[in-house]
Amino acid sequence: MNRPMLVAGLALLPLGWGVSRWGMTGHMTAHMIAVAVAAPLVAIGLQGGRFDPAMRSPRLAAPLPAALVEAVIVWGWHVPALRRLADHHPAWLVAEQASFLAAGLLLWSAVLAPRHRAAGVAALLVTSMHMTLLGALIGLAPRPLYAHHGAEALIDQQVSGVVMLLVGGVAYLLGGLAMLGRLLQTRSEVPA
Repeated sequence: MNRPMLVAGLALLPLGWGVSRWGMTGHMTAHMIAVAVAAPLVAIGLQGGRFDPAMRSPRLAAPLPAALVEAVIVWGWHVPALRRLADHHPAWLVAEQASFLAAGLLLWSAVLAPRHRAAGVAALLVTSMHMTLLGALIGLAPRPLYAHHGAEALIDQQVSGVVMLLVGGVAYLLGGLAMLGRLLQTRSEVPA
């Protein structure tokens, strides 16, 4: 267990939850903190310990199924009707943020497991692509998708799309490239 990483990841969560009520950009910032910043730190903090999801549920915490779960949760919560629920009902906001954290933790735990390095690279790169795509769709939409955010809805939505595109796309891309580097290094150390 890596306590400093675990504490750092857990300490970031209230920050994200605190800004989640600041329109679509606040929501997206909270979302990105949960799945792309706090979740990998918590996963590193739990890695190899008794609370590591990859150790507790090895079948569920496999990279590609975990990436699929994460994609369904992320895209699902960006359906306008669900987004409206989370914005206007505290219980739904808690459910949304908890599911973002759980999905992120599951994915990052799965890709960090030593037995999944190659699949982990693929899962992170695929996640980077779908985060980038969703961020671009939200940011480039010609009209507000989340009209319940008020008069500045389109500008807020565009900024939130950029936040998702940059933070989500870059975090998962960098994670995938780091995992690829570790995989290639491990392979080069194996005697022929």
